[in-house]
Amino acid sequence: MSEAAITVDQVSKRFRLYRERNQSLKSAIMRGRVSVHNDFWALKDVSFEVPTGSTFGLIGSNGSGKSTLLKCLAKIYNPTSGTITARGRVAALLEVGSGFHPELTGRENIFLNGSILGMTKKEVTRKLDEIIDFSGVEAFIDQPVKNYSSGMYVRLGFAIAINVDPEILVVDEVLAVGDAEFQEKCKQRFADFRAAGKTVVLVSHSMDTVTDMCDQAAWLNRGDLQAVGPADETIKAYLDSLPTV
Repeated sequence: MSEAAITVDQVSKRFRLYRERNQSLKSAIMRGRVSVHNDFWALKDVSFEVPTGSTFGLIGSNGSGKSTLLKCLAKIYNPTSGTITARGRVAALLEVGSGFHPELTGRENIFLNGSILGMTKKEVTRKLDEIIDFSGVEAFIDQPVKNYSSGMYVRLGFAIAINVDPEILVVDEVLAVGDAEFQEKCKQRFADFRAAGKTVVLVSHSMDTVTDMCDQAAWLNRGDLQAVGPADETIKAYLDSLPTV
């Protein structure tokens, strides 16, 4: 058996929610007490493996910990405890236009975002036409991205991330924005990724999307891992848990 692309081993992530917070040492001395906070555990001892070459879905209701886990995978957050091991180059598309500078043009942001994702200027130059063509924003590529719609933002961001040529692509709700033609292009690119033996980790609230695109899935609920395995079985367990209306 091939080695897993990603191993998540007993990962927990804690956030501190402050009710009263000292902004400086002076305020702490003047108030005569420490900051008051509650601990919020967004993830609690989560463990699973993502098979190499799979399209892996993370599902669950709002607040379940999906996006927190994705940000841990992308090394935006560090786990409070536990480890995440990724075997291969990782590219992440987590938020619309993340890494874009609003005053720069689309073309300039391709070079900026590409460098953030680890591409050299030579690599970006070589793939520039392909990125622009895939994004579908050719007519606006030399306009500041602050004038872009949210759909244009995500199309350009996805076009850059997909052309980093990573072994692992981490995506958060990318198909929630964009027209049917763009969504179909994304699905085809995911299929090409899979055919090339690469790995995609996808967060989506659309169970149809997860069913169509993923062969494995993990279900999170309030930070706890409820199930992991074949996508259809995991989705069924999640849907069966929801209250009927």
